[in-house]
Amino acid sequence: MNKIKQFEGKSYIDNTPRSIKIKRFIWDVVWVLFFRPTPRWALNKWRVSLLRLFGAKIGKGSRVLPTCKIWAPWNLTMGSYSALGDDVDCYCVDKITIGDRVTVSQRTFLCSASHDIRSLRLPLMHKPIIIEDYAWVCAECFISPGSIIKTGVIVAARSVLTKPTNEWYVYAGNPAKEIKQRVVEENE
Repeated sequence: MNKIKQFEGKSYIDNTPRSIKIKRFIWDVVWVLFFRPTPRWALNKWRVSLLRLFGAKIGKGSRVLPTCKIWAPWNLTMGSYSALGDDVDCYCVDKITIGDRVTVSQRTFLCSASHDIRSLRLPLMHKPIIIEDYAWVCAECFISPGSIIKTGVIVAARSVLTKPTNEWYVYAGNPAKEIKQRVVEENE
């Protein structure tokens, strides 16, 4: 009870610099007017160009669907032939790095920031997210700040990943746990 009394009259801590708020406002306007209205099946190069214009680093052949929300494009790096699906939310307050040939499926939340619950003022804390090559983050997953998804990992649908993974494993659940090794058979 004493802690609550000490908190009265104090407000949430917002450490976001004014320059970032202005950049975000401009990006939000561009997203609404020029990115989001594009058809799903066309104008991927246009969307990628807009993201690059705002500082994203995106490799050859990568796709970003128009309903994908990217908080700060300047904090997004994608390798070649990777994809961000419908309604993916890239809350990239911190860096989000996606390798080559990675798929992030629909309605997944890549969350690089949260609030420090040890303070009643809830200051923002952030850590980068890394998704290495050949990974697949299936539909409706939550990937928490500081997560490292290693090469070849599959995070099963609706899983909540809160820690680094081992290479070439399948993770599932809330919290996501290592289920089995991913064995890739060459068909060619």
